[in-house]
Amino acid sequence: MPAPYELIFRGFAFVLGAAIGSFLNVCIYRLPRDLSVNEPRRSFCPSCKKPIPWRQNLPLISWLVLRGKCANCGSRIAFRYFAVELLTALLFLAVWLAFPWPIALVYWVFVSLLVAATFIDFEHYIIPDEITIGGTVAGVLASVALPALMGEDSRWLAAAQSLGAAALGYGLLWIVLEAGKKAFGKKRIKFDAPTPFSWVRDGEDAEFVVGEERGLWSDHFARDSDLMLLHCAEAQVDDRRFENTTLQLHYNSLTIAQECFPLEEVDRISGVVRELQIPREAMGRGDLKFLAAIGAFLGWRAVLCSIFAGSLAGSLVGLASMLFGRRAWSAKIPFGPYLALGGLIWMFFGTRLIAWYVGLLAP
Repeated sequence: MPAPYELIFRGFAFVLGAAIGSFLNVCIYRLPRDLSVNEPRRSFCPSCKKPIPWRQNLPLISWLVLRGKCANCGSRIAFRYFAVELLTALLFLAVWLAFPWPIALVYWVFVSLLVAATFIDFEHYIIPDEITIGGTVAGVLASVALPALMGEDSRWLAAAQSLGAAALGYGLLWIVLEAGKKAFGKKRIKFDAPTPFSWVRDGEDAEFVVGEERGLWSDHFARDSDLMLLHCAEAQVDDRRFENTTLQLHYNSLTIAQECFPLEEVDRISGVVRELQIPREAMGRGDLKFLAAIGAFLGWRAVLCSIFAGSLAGSLVGLASMLFGRRAWSAKIPFGPYLALGGLIWMFFGTRLIAWYVGLLAP
């Protein structure tokens, strides 16, 4: 039976985690939309934008009492808000139970970054620099302040290990990214029948629709050199019409035969496509920086564990989505959440994993 004071500390860890989870919900909503996490200071309803009073913003409790609805307009408040608060609370408690308190304080920061990155990546397929670069800096500074994070007594050696692990994480995924681009950087889709498509300007971006697939134009381009090819039975660029031609598209330009159209001067492209070739990436560059942050907090072995566990988990999820549902050609799989899972596995079970593996090699 834990001592009474230990129960108090455990309760405090859970409640603090729920409160931090409430703040993480603010970050998850605002950071991808380039909104300040400080202004406005109070949370607001995503639908009616009315500030939420503190009594209706109690972590975990308010969502349950209000049954997942805004008290002002009655709009649904996504279950994600409750899930983030509960998950963060449970992780804070687990960290407190598993590690000495100085390390637990650092790992509370680390798991907060993981939770925010996971939910942002699932929804927006990006991980903001505030989390990745900021997390890398925080990991290095934490290693200097607490060398035991890297298993060292010297602050300088701990800093060197943290920086080295961050560089290793970024470098390994950069190699995977570039190798994947060379090997699988183009995807060709042949349609069973001629399929209508449209490109319609929407501010600085555009909506790109092919058949039933719909998305933003910017989603298909990660590099200036990326090229999309549309083999068309017919096409129309604003008021000009073309037949049996190939559209060569970069993010900012369109070439038909020898004629070039800057896309900033085009409002609409439409037609019927027979075959489509799209550029693709093995992963986003945010994943590289995210793995660097994981390495900065946990060391080089966590980098290897995160890559292995993340790749395995992502592959299983991708395979399951193909077996149980028809995944569209334009669908994307975020890799950040699986890297975060690998980081958590290493943080809680890394030592036991090594002991198990060594036991297999030398029983």
